[in-house]
Amino acid sequence: MKSQATLPGSVPRQAEIQARINRALQGLPPSYAPRTRHVNGVELPSDGEHAHPLAPAGSKPNYANQLLLSASPYLRQHAHNPVDWRPWGQDALREAKALNRPVFLSIGYATCHWCHVMEHESFEDLQIAERMNRLYVPVKVDREERPDVDAAYMAAVQAMTGQGGWPMSVWLWPIELADGTLEGLPYFAGTYFPPQDGHRGMRRGFFSILADLADICHRDLPRVLESGEQVADAIRRHLVGVAPGQQLPELAAIDAVVAEVAASYDPIHGGRNWAPKFPSSMPIRLLLRYGQRTGDAQSREMALHTLRRMAMGGIRDHVGGGWHRYSTDSRWFAPHFEKMLYDQGLIGMALADAVHFAPEPLLTDALAETLDGLLRTLRNADGAFCAATDADSEGAEGRYFLWSVAELRATLGADDGDWAAELCGATVRGTFEGSNIFQLQRLPTDAEWPRLRSVRDRLRHKQVEREAPLRDDKVLTAWNGLAISALVRGFQALGESRWLDAATTAMTYLLEHLVRDGRLLRARLGADATIPAFLDDHAALVQALLDLFDATQHFSWLRQAVHWQTEQDRLFLSTDGRGYLATAADVETVVARSRPDHDGAEPCGNSLAAGNLVRLAGLTGQAHWRRAAEQQLQAFEPLLTTRPGSLTEFLLAVEAHAGLRQIVLVAPRGQGITALEPFLAVLRERWLPNAVVLAVDAGEIADLLDVAPILAERVAVGGLATAYVCHDGACDLPTTDVAVFAGQLS
Repeated sequence: MKSQATLPGSVPRQAEIQARINRALQGLPPSYAPRTRHVNGVELPSDGEHAHPLAPAGSKPNYANQLLLSASPYLRQHAHNPVDWRPWGQDALREAKALNRPVFLSIGYATCHWCHVMEHESFEDLQIAERMNRLYVPVKVDREERPDVDAAYMAAVQAMTGQGGWPMSVWLWPIELADGTLEGLPYFAGTYFPPQDGHRGMRRGFFSILADLADICHRDLPRVLESGEQVADAIRRHLVGVAPGQQLPELAAIDAVVAEVAASYDPIHGGRNWAPKFPSSMPIRLLLRYGQRTGDAQSREMALHTLRRMAMGGIRDHVGGGWHRYSTDSRWFAPHFEKMLYDQGLIGMALADAVHFAPEPLLTDALAETLDGLLRTLRNADGAFCAATDADSEGAEGRYFLWSVAELRATLGADDGDWAAELCGATVRGTFEGSNIFQLQRLPTDAEWPRLRSVRDRLRHKQVEREAPLRDDKVLTAWNGLAISALVRGFQALGESRWLDAATTAMTYLLEHLVRDGRLLRARLGADATIPAFLDDHAALVQALLDLFDATQHFSWLRQAVHWQTEQDRLFLSTDGRGYLATAADVETVVARSRPDHDGAEPCGNSLAAGNLVRLAGLTGQAHWRRAAEQQLQAFEPLLTTRPGSLTEFLLAVEAHAGLRQIVLVAPRGQGITALEPFLAVLRERWLPNAVVLAVDAGEIADLLDVAPILAERVAVGGLATAYVCHDGACDLPTTDVAVFAGQLS
């Protein structure tokens, strides 16, 4: 198979690149369905905002660009656009400099709805593609593969427009740095642009803007460069952040966040009192810890009520399991239907914490379905987890997840169909775009829960007959780490061993397939894994390893955690006391090496690192890790004092450091940790989020002192299972009495 047409307005490619593209085209299977409307020498009709993106299977695409050579599902989505896309890198910048052209940089991700819209409207339009190819060097970036590029140029978008989002559109001019490398200097930026003037109520459309922004570079390049340097300086200031503090942050920062949440809390629907509603805007785990420490019932109830309302709402996929990305309204009713792996991990962890407080059917069911849905929907054949699923299928957003009353009755029978319609508030006219979102209008009674589970199972078997949304199959280390932590904590909360087994399998995959020559990697799709890991990859991996150790007491996991934390320090620790930088010291820098200092939809790497260091300090007893933890906390003290609400995940580490409890359980020599079961049962009955636990056979201690010196001089007193409890720098007397141990934990 060869491309039939030259990309409109494009320059001739290097022969070697064209040969690689031709080989890739020849290797496409007969069942291949190009994602384009340009096939078989014609342009297919494209009515609607977001027509079905895939041409019929076996169609011959008219065009192919360099993105066909990529493994990223997002980049490959654009491989048959008439736009002559290049991947990000020095080659693209050098080409732009040689041609004396600006770069048009487009950043998005595979399950981004408005990315699809802009692709359909603009990047598949021949007139727009011709102008892009003639005036620019067009470059595409998958933000999930290259969060460093995304962070740098998102700062540019925010500096220029005051807001951000995806698709991200940035105009760059290539400039040469002192070391001979090239940098893209941003001189204009935005997000989605409509294709033509007046479309969607915007005065200037993308087609016109392309001409304007290329023309200004040739008419007044000095002004473009001056503007770009000002933006680049703003980016550098933003990425580097404020100077580190000189003292540990105080618990008053947590008080301030709790007060801020209470002031904006929605007492009816939970969450913040606005729309759209993102689960990440409510720091549920922090509220639960604060409530436990202070006895404040309000903070605990804000967290639990929010989870209850979410668990009943349409943001939850009640049929397939798991969570959609956010709610478009304030009731958690109508979601944006894409599913992100990190959401499954973070909400799963919040639910695992919550069921310790409230082991009620709604929350335990939500936790179980979150984790089982994760295994059903996002786990690949190797046991690792894929990045996301799309919102769209059959050319419509949410179609896969919607049910008419007639479909409910046909699938479930009249009695169960009518009962399900009543339970979820479904109507013949529909509650969402002519159909119905499955949700819970009321809480099922105890007797109704088995019936609901049966209904969900039957609907799920029917649902798989539909065309499923696209799945972004790349394996991201950071997001897999979050998923593993959720599975482990779910196991600890509800005791389902299949979740621990799945977590172990996924971690084994990461350590075998996302490590090359001793270096952790960011992403893998098939056999492709080349991008070095970023800070969040290391930090989420270490957190997951510590969780696995906590659940299993297999010291191999603790050794791995220490190893990868040491590697993280070597590669990412800043030399000026500002915590960790997002990119390693030996990889390409985009504008500046950023210091992540904001928790958004995902916790930033510095927040995860703070929690990991506090845990390592407690688990090992080593002064080195204690100093590292305190230095990390001090580095962010100014930000935690002035804007603590931006670092709520970091505040979990502050909470843990203030109340850290070390528990060492020693079994008599040769009896194994099963001899500690009475003590472990006491721990399972309590929620101790700020405790670290080591359970060990006395005969193994000598071999473990290198990784956990805290075990030194810990013995099984009188040949009996013994507990050691330390907190606030002091230790209680060791005890062999389970009742005394329980009292020490109170």
